[in-house]
Amino acid sequence: MESAKMTQEMESLKSRLRNTWIAGDFGEIAKSIEAGAAEFVGNLDIKPGSRVLDVACGTGNTSLPAARLGAKVTGIDIAPNLIDQAIARASEAGIDAEFEVGDAEDLPYEDASFDTVLTMFGAMFAPRPDVTASELKRVCRPGGLIAMANWTPEAFSGQMFKTNAKHVPPPPGMVSPVLWGSEEAVRERLSEGIADLQLTRRKIDFTYQFGPTEVVEHFRKYFGPTQKAFESLDQAGQDALRKDLVELWTANNLASDGTTKVESEYLEVKAIRS
Repeated sequence: MESAKMTQEMESLKSRLRNTWIAGDFGEIAKSIEAGAAEFVGNLDIKPGSRVLDVACGTGNTSLPAARLGAKVTGIDIAPNLIDQAIARASEAGIDAEFEVGDAEDLPYEDASFDTVLTMFGAMFAPRPDVTASELKRVCRPGGLIAMANWTPEAFSGQMFKTNAKHVPPPPGMVSPVLWGSEEAVRERLSEGIADLQLTRRKIDFTYQFGPTEVVEHFRKYFGPTQKAFESLDQAGQDALRKDLVELWTANNLASDGTTKVESEYLEVKAIRS
């Protein structure tokens, strides 16, 4: 396993990633996959009264459905603004759940604290996958479930990240997040301390009430990684990135009525802690 000791370079990378997720307003992006998040949680057989940890919970897309099932939910995320939104959403819905700021690579909980540890399109972006895997396992009780939803490299989302990287190379030391969507990589990362591992490829839709060109501008405004990518480029670079993203969304758009519907794929990971 990678050492959990923090180097200056890793501290700098983590700070950069934190600032990326604080940028924009991920809550606006999360709305487009809210139904898919509820479906993911619904497949986990969460029991009333069980202890659930939602790692990299964002604005609560998976925390709130789990709490509605009667679970005692704690959500944690690196971005304070997203935690504020999750708290507000839970309050508005009359849902009892706890949320706090924290790091997927350094979870502030005792060993075996939770019956279910879940993360959807969240922990996959932490920069040290071995450390993340170790933490997910550590806080899950023996016999408990670790559940992940991770974009696959071949998915539309994987292609979008690849397009961004073509124009703005990822920072040094950053392992590709979509490797968490590779069955081979997941089996390797969860090879120890797991009694049973089930991997299933599932589909999820991005839906917007406007066309692909507007979707790209929507992501530029609200999605931290896209916003930061544009900010790092000069005008010519921005124009080239916008062109490639519009072409990608247009080529994958299943709608023909001026709206946007794009199907993406994720790897559903269900690991039983030994």
